[in-house]
Amino acid sequence: MALKLTAGNDGIYLELRVQPGARRPGIVGVHGDALKLAVNAPPEDGKANQAVIELLTELLGLPRRQVQITRGLSSRSKTVLISGLTEPELREKLAALIPS
Repeated sequence: MALKLTAGNDGIYLELRVQPGARRPGIVGVHGDALKLAVNAPPEDGKANQAVIELLTELLGLPRRQVQITRGLSSRSKTVLISGLTEPELREKLAALIPS
């Protein structure tokens, strides 16, 4: 898995590529070195950003406070900070979720 994960003082930074307005939400696969996510919400008024956070917390089994978007609020390319997991734990969880 060629995902770009960067360890920081507060947690792990994960690169995302988001597809807003999709029919079905979920992990689509890998886009370059980013995790590609699809969300139902349209890209307006922060709805897609909120849907990204909700999807990640649900998939990773984390509380809302442990996932935050740190870069790309108005872009399809985003960086999220995930706290409460080590890099190996996050890689393992994502590997189990990414369709092959």
